[in-house]
Amino acid sequence: MIDGHQQRRALTAAQQALEALDAGDAAGAIAAAGRAAELDQVGLFASLSAEVAAAAAAMGTEGRVRPERWAAISAALGPGPLGAYADERATAV
Repeated sequence: MIDGHQQRRALTAAQQALEALDAGDAAGAIAAAGRAAELDQVGLFASLSAEVAAAAAAMGTEGRVRPERWAAISAALGPGPLGAYADERATAV
């Protein structure tokens, strides 16, 4: 049986990962994405950790998350508010 509170904590951690990336906090983003994957009970955030880690690594060399990394994060999240958050950053100029 799925624990709704735990899944909500996973969603919150995923949101924190995106916000940390947006703020330039690579370590915080990686930690939050890891928490999201650990708490996730339905596989919604199964590939988020890898995509956030890749974005954080690129951010370390470029100083920001490139649009294609945001697009990959959006694809990993799928449709929904978090995917839209990442997609907005992928298409921002």
